[in-house]
Amino acid sequence: MKSASYRTIVDHYERCLARHGDSHLGVDWPNPKDAERRYGVMLDVVREWKPGLTLLDFGCGASHLYPYMKQRSPDLHYHGLDISPAFCALSKSKYPENTYDCLDVLAEPEQLGMFDYAVMNGVFTEKRELDFDEMFRYFARVLRVVFSKVRAGVAFNVMSMHVDWERDDLFHVPMDAVAAFLTRELSRHFVIRNDYGLYEYTVYVYRETAGV
Repeated sequence: MKSASYRTIVDHYERCLARHGDSHLGVDWPNPKDAERRYGVMLDVVREWKPGLTLLDFGCGASHLYPYMKQRSPDLHYHGLDISPAFCALSKSKYPENTYDCLDVLAEPEQLGMFDYAVMNGVFTEKRELDFDEMFRYFARVLRVVFSKVRAGVAFNVMSMHVDWERDDLFHVPMDAVAAFLTRELSRHFVIRNDYGLYEYTVYVYRETAGV
């Protein structure tokens, strides 16, 4: 069951999929080149590549990360998760060899398994009709659940405040606010990446014993 507070975000992405199909526009990324750049940045959360590592693609959408990941690291075990039945059905039809969960982790956190790493690409970049405080509460709740289910680390991206202008429908977050939340509630071991040329930044959050 989708909570009313964040249902607007889910509904927005399902409308994008219905309008644009299985494409970068179907997951509301403006262009494919930047989308691919994000895949590489997300996978850089993995500090030491070992056979058998498991990766949760949280908010997997159409699983566009998967073929990129398989080219880069065939030994990494991929697991997809999305709250949207439409995206889960699409991903399962494309990659039946993968395991997918159609799950709202805030409603059923006990249903989420354990993984070495999790990536959350685009999960927190749009807030749609939510105000900043509502979106930050949602952001914090989801990260608490997901971080409790990883053995090594998690990656997520949000929109930067250091832009020419801010869009009301996007989640622009001060870096200090993210750092304060992480330090207080999740881990003091994190990296903020603002080096890949997009109007966003990516954060890697690690457990103190991040080697797997």
